[in-house]
Amino acid sequence: MIEVKTGTIKKDTTVNVPGSKSHTHRLLIACALANGVSSITNGLRSEDTLLTLNALRQMGVTIDNTSDCIIVNGTGGKIKSSKEPIYLANSGTSMRLLTAVASIGEGRYLLTGTDRMQERPVQDLVDGLYQLGANVFCENKNGCPPVFVEGNTIQGGHVLLNCSQSSQYLSALLLIAPYLDHGIEIDVTHGPVSKPYIDMTINVMKNLGIEVEREGYGFFRINGGQIYRSGEYTVEPDYSQAGYFWAAAAITGTSIKVKNTIKNTNQGDIGFIQVLDSMGCEVLYENDGITVTGNDLRAVKVDMSDMPDIVPTLAVTAAFANGMTRIENVAHLKVKESDRLGSVVNELKKMDIKAECSDTGMTIEGGAPRGAEIETYKDHRMAMSFALAGLRVPGIFIMDEMCVEKSFPEFWDVFDRLYEKNESIHSDRV
Repeated sequence: MIEVKTGTIKKDTTVNVPGSKSHTHRLLIACALANGVSSITNGLRSEDTLLTLNALRQMGVTIDNTSDCIIVNGTGGKIKSSKEPIYLANSGTSMRLLTAVASIGEGRYLLTGTDRMQERPVQDLVDGLYQLGANVFCENKNGCPPVFVEGNTIQGGHVLLNCSQSSQYLSALLLIAPYLDHGIEIDVTHGPVSKPYIDMTINVMKNLGIEVEREGYGFFRINGGQIYRSGEYTVEPDYSQAGYFWAAAAITGTSIKVKNTIKNTNQGDIGFIQVLDSMGCEVLYENDGITVTGNDLRAVKVDMSDMPDIVPTLAVTAAFANGMTRIENVAHLKVKESDRLGSVVNELKKMDIKAECSDTGMTIEGGAPRGAEIETYKDHRMAMSFALAGLRVPGIFIMDEMCVEKSFPEFWDVFDRLYEKNESIHSDRV
């Protein structure tokens, strides 16, 4: 546990955030399936992405994780069997994308994870793979991991896919589609949620030479017999992580620039900039990054279905705004690393902020937050979001603060740079 200390915040700060977690997952998999050696620059090294990297190694992919870049020796789609279970902790992206990868591999696979992972749904993905000829099932027959997959059984064809809980089901099928004998046609029957992540997946595929046909977010066609093209690729900054620092500016009334962020990105979390603008912040787009300057904050009503990872960040920011903020269309947050609707509301209430959640969203009434011990529920986004409150509110303690290693291992060091010289964001651990 650490105490986040209030202190003198710099009026103008520039920070760097690591590469996109979602982009890194997808590039690792595409490069692993490619036809030669690829290099990935600015790839995120975090708990989740290293789980994907090491799982690919377990599947026979040679990967050299150097200090400068990640070197991936593509297999041409030839994925080896794994005698040992593939452990993916609580990385939902790893579980869903790699379940599909295993279906084009050789031999048998068992993909498993933490107790929380074994409560997170994958049944709609399993159903989709089954329609394509895969031998795959949830071992406990409850629609959640562990997942058993027998490789070399999938052929491709037409699939009806329910994406109401996660867009990762669609991304998983898209990523393996070039290696299916019959290609793939996907009709999305429900959803999808988190649409920008689908755009990211398709963008990665196209950059690596794959032709994709689509009709909006409802129909996709990819011909078989294609292969990812090896090359040199760069991961762009993670806009979910950038959001913490833009929110820090909003809460403290300072100016914070996140280096190398741009307006035209396919990461949906760039939409948080417009939310902050609606709340009264000033936004400046510059050649070397985007700067947010805080002001008196006002409440907003906003559909966050395309940027669910930003919801905890917005919820904490809303605690300092005038009026009632309404966050809508985020039912899928209940099956994230924690129940991010219930968890966020619980911790806001500890801070004397009126907040309520439903099955699809939450409301937050801005007020005068007070200090509290914040339970993180082993959820990295809870730790980073509620750290923001400590910039203005004395007595904010973050439990299990190192859970940030899941996506942003350097978070506390970067956050320290918001303070004037000789001041520090946090005390010694207690």
